[in-house]
Amino acid sequence: MNDRYSASSHFLNQPAWAVQLANLCWIYDNNKITIEGATSLAFSEDVRARFAGYGWAVRHVSDANDLAALGASFDAFRAETERPTLIVVDSIIGYGSPNKAGTHSAHGEPLGVEEVEATKRFYGWPENETFLVPPEVADHVGGGMRERGGGLRRDWEALIAGYVAEYPEQAEQLNHMQRRTLPEGWDADIPGFPADAKGVAGRDANGKVLNAVARRVPWLVGGSADLAPSNKSRMTFDGAGDFSAADRAGRNLHFGVREHAAAAVANGLALSKLRAYQAGFLIFSDFQRGALRLSALMELPLIHVYTHDSIGVGEDGPTHQPIEHLASIRAMPGMIDIRPGDANEVAEAWRALMPIRHEPVALMLSRQPLPTLDRERYASAAGVARGAYVLADPPSGAPEVILIATGSEVAMTVDAYERLIADGIRARVVSMPSMKLFDEQPRSYRDEVLPPSIMARVSVEKGSTFGWDRWVGPTGAIIGMSTFGASAPLKVLQAKFGFTVENIVATARTQLGLEHEANPPGVTLETSESAETLAQ
Repeated sequence: MNDRYSASSHFLNQPAWAVQLANLCWIYDNNKITIEGATSLAFSEDVRARFAGYGWAVRHVSDANDLAALGASFDAFRAETERPTLIVVDSIIGYGSPNKAGTHSAHGEPLGVEEVEATKRFYGWPENETFLVPPEVADHVGGGMRERGGGLRRDWEALIAGYVAEYPEQAEQLNHMQRRTLPEGWDADIPGFPADAKGVAGRDANGKVLNAVARRVPWLVGGSADLAPSNKSRMTFDGAGDFSAADRAGRNLHFGVREHAAAAVANGLALSKLRAYQAGFLIFSDFQRGALRLSALMELPLIHVYTHDSIGVGEDGPTHQPIEHLASIRAMPGMIDIRPGDANEVAEAWRALMPIRHEPVALMLSRQPLPTLDRERYASAAGVARGAYVLADPPSGAPEVILIATGSEVAMTVDAYERLIADGIRARVVSMPSMKLFDEQPRSYRDEVLPPSIMARVSVEKGSTFGWDRWVGPTGAIIGMSTFGASAPLKVLQAKFGFTVENIVATARTQLGLEHEANPPGVTLETSESAETLAQ
């Protein structure tokens, strides 16, 4: 096991100490019980020693009912000025239950009628009452608590009013943060990219756009799980800085080799109304599934930036080549997928995602350069906002065949389109950077882009074929991956797995029932061949 996989198991350990999060207090309920039984069955860790090793201030309360000891621990936490605090509290699960206290059955099973009555006797509570709220509770809430809460609220409102008067600019930023809105002109510096056959890698274009947006949205903060130099996710403009104990205004966060922690911490930042992003390789999104699911479940406008999005990473091999990850992202309710096809689609992706207020976005980008399309010849990249759009159509007449592509496969699909047009075949190219956004469009728009009457369709994507049948229909062709990748130069991989202009053209002709020349050497229409064949 290498350092990336082993180190990623540590969650918020050294960073919490290193940045002196002294206002952070965790309470560890040490009841020594799990669903299966005593923790000793599978757990022998010294939690106090572990957190002390992380640099935390550690307190121990040996009895959860010792209010004096608990109070002293909280006082110690409030007095701490440099370290986060962990309070380990020894407790008895099901305390008060004569027969189930301290047992695993108290963890996941109801006590039962008789045991509930016995427990009530232990606490001196009326046994026959099933839902009793003593009048003293209502008196307490409606009396002193209400007055105390009302006073605190009035004090807070007065404080905010004073802040607005003294710091109007910062107050306006807070207003935007609370409402998840954007300042006027937030996208004014987003660059446009000229047509360029050599092109720009998705990750490089994204770094430029990210910096352009961040300069105008001061509450946009984020970082990478030890991969910023590779995924180009660092804010580099003057004043961006690194968040640390010495610089709380720093906007670049260093999560270290902690993929899950990166996504989980970003969730917390988004909950606090900051606009947060976290960045990594798409393959490592596997480590983040729980946190990604919570991003979607909590409807957080979080930006998950993923680079190295396909077998385009070449010799890095199948361990680093995502295959099923695109389909997995798209399968998650509430998660928006965006896989831009060139630098201008990256720019438009940010214009589309920043105004989103209640959904996370997985922005998936290439490591390798992508040709920047000539937008005077092809359609504007503004169509990204609608998930899919007609990128190119035949010069005259209705299209006969539709080619659908995402990400790094868009440029080769455009080249195939040009060959088909030259051969007199009326082809349409649809760029589909986001299935989720396209699915949210009115049926009339979706039918305009993908007319139901045109059943000759080909999709092209360097990822799992899963899910593409919805867009190509029952008779369409899917050029994709049904195996893991392999370690080889990119051009060799593309030829072996069918991601070539020749294969796209041949597949389109087959869809139309036309004959075509035999595939050039190294090109195959079959994408299910095993990766071992390539190794041979």
